[in-house]
Amino acid sequence: MGSENEALDDGPFYHGTKADLRVGDLLTAGFRSNYRPEIVMNHIYFTALRDGAGLAAELAAGDGEPRVYLVEPTGPFENDPNVTDKKFPGNPTRSYRSSEPLRVVGEIRDWTRLAPEALQEWRDRISAMRDSRAEIIN
Repeated sequence: MGSENEALDDGPFYHGTKADLRVGDLLTAGFRSNYRPEIVMNHIYFTALRDGAGLAAELAAGDGEPRVYLVEPTGPFENDPNVTDKKFPGNPTRSYRSSEPLRVVGEIRDWTRLAPEALQEWRDRISAMRDSRAEIIN
């Protein structure tokens, strides 16, 4: 393995959101964090795990339908420092971030939805993180 910031995947990559997007659309940084809404993010986040993007879609802010998109980075990217080696050794969540846009290349419809109880557990974890003022590396 290379440096701690060396990305471990070549793709495919996925992004979960409640936004209704089209092929060719660009996802960019500069939006509020889903986990700490008072923070405007300097990066756009994505994963090499389809169902990980599904979880992010279900937890995303907004009222839209959760969606998972197949995306391709348009520039350099790195391991997400919010989970890599900070909370988990290596990058088992296969999570990444970039300050450059992601291009939507398709929508994925066969991702695993969480049971309502499991989704509520995740929402409770997010709420506890907000209350504890856990740090987000931006």
